[in-house]
Amino acid sequence: MAKHKRVWNESQYRRYLAEGRGQGTMENYKPWVQIQDFPSKGIVSRVKGRKTGRVHHLMSNLELGFFYLLDWSEITSDIREQYPLDDIADAISVAEEAGIRYPYDKSSGFPYVMTSDFLITKHDEMVARAVKPSSELKKPRVREKLEIERRYWQRRGVSWKLVTEKEIPRTKVRNIEWLCSGMSAYELIADERQRAACAAFFIELYENADLPLAMILQRVEHDFDLVKGTGISVFKMLICEKKIVLNLDEEIDLTRTGKQAFYGQHLYQ
Repeated sequence: MAKHKRVWNESQYRRYLAEGRGQGTMENYKPWVQIQDFPSKGIVSRVKGRKTGRVHHLMSNLELGFFYLLDWSEITSDIREQYPLDDIADAISVAEEAGIRYPYDKSSGFPYVMTSDFLITKHDEMVARAVKPSSELKKPRVREKLEIERRYWQRRGVSWKLVTEKEIPRTKVRNIEWLCSGMSAYELIADERQRAACAAFFIELYENADLPLAMILQRVEHDFDLVKGTGISVFKMLICEKKIVLNLDEEIDLTRTGKQAFYGQHLYQ
């Protein structure tokens, strides 16, 4: 279905509030801006988060990459994307103090609700992050809006930073994306006992047998009579659950042996 040009006015604003946008936490949070709201200007993504259990709306590949890093991080407890600067009066005040023109809809004259790409909850604090390609920073209007955002969060005592592609390690993002792709071992091996036995067998071969990872995957599938492709899902599960520790800054290579690929103490019990 074709996406229509977005109409922004007080009625639309109140509808967003009634829908609960920009409200809630974890699985109950609804982003203020959602993918279906705009004609696509590039690659957008809906991705289910491991931490929140809900679908996240990411508006660029750069946002997607940063999201994967946040979702993988052990210090992140909640991720809220497209988070509104919902005190519009204060946001306008911030802009006026900075001598910056606040964004209004040209047709209706109603003020837009600005958003931060991410509001992140860590163990002991909340931080806000804007994610932009470095090339965008050459545009004066982009820099002005970022300054409004920075000052808005500064008033609230929330750390705000700008993230560009220079701060996002590509290899690590690709590895995490691969680990989160495809059917999970939980879907492919429904029986909990069998899944645990497969995991234990995998760990044993991984640590003690001088076999390429690809061969270990085949051994697990053969010995447990599993559908082809299930072995790699077991491998992904063990990494995602941090029972096998890899250096994700290096490309995962299934031709290496378990001993060569092992970078830290496994946590399997």
